[in-house]
Amino acid sequence: MKMEILGIDIGGSGIKGAPVDVDKGEMVAERHRIDTPQPSTPDAVGNVVAELARYFDWTGLIGCTFPAIIKNGVTLSAANVDQSWIGTQAEKLLRKKTGCPLILLNDADAAGMAEMEFGAGKGHKGVVIILTLGTGIGSAVFVNGALLANSELGHLEFDGREAEKWTSDKVRKDKDLSWKKWGERINAYLNHVEFLLSPDLFILGGGVSKNFDKFSPYLHTQTKIVPAQLLNDAGIIGAALAARNIK
Repeated sequence: MKMEILGIDIGGSGIKGAPVDVDKGEMVAERHRIDTPQPSTPDAVGNVVAELARYFDWTGLIGCTFPAIIKNGVTLSAANVDQSWIGTQAEKLLRKKTGCPLILLNDADAAGMAEMEFGAGKGHKGVVIILTLGTGIGSAVFVNGALLANSELGHLEFDGREAEKWTSDKVRKDKDLSWKKWGERINAYLNHVEFLLSPDLFILGGGVSKNFDKFSPYLHTQTKIVPAQLLNDAGIIGAALAARNIK
């Protein structure tokens, strides 16, 4: 009997979800997306999460991602969402809103879990670092398959800069950087991360990973670099995978 869990991915511009077959790592229905309310307060976002659960007529387990540091169900930061999330008992709030058993985790960690189980990281041991290149830079770090939760490698500083403010996909678009120029920035950042953590594999995700071939010629590290495979579905799938462990 296949196990299905509802995965929900909360972002700064949209909140999307779909039921996931967690044995296969595949969505079993077309994902549904609702614009993130503005202002994106906990109460307003919670209402949208509940609306998504109702859309799928869902009463079972829910896994939910959020762009923040999350410890014991509490959001300790807030990236691209309302600052009132900081210090909120977010997991408890979303459980109450949906009436369902629910787990909340960092969005990049969720995407990383999906890539490790069903994508580019499948079967890889040692230190694997997944970096999602988007509005900022999200990160997920795995050591022999175990997640080091809430890493924030996009906020590393090097050459006096915060990494994501120099190398994110948003910066590429805003500055109209060529693939070569942007690739060189990514390369400098990856070399810095490599020096600090000595990974065995880099996986580059986010929407821009579909253009991997355009900037990969400018990436030169000792560590192998591959594109993510699950693209924009990784957050939903990873959220559902995390919910398998709900007590």
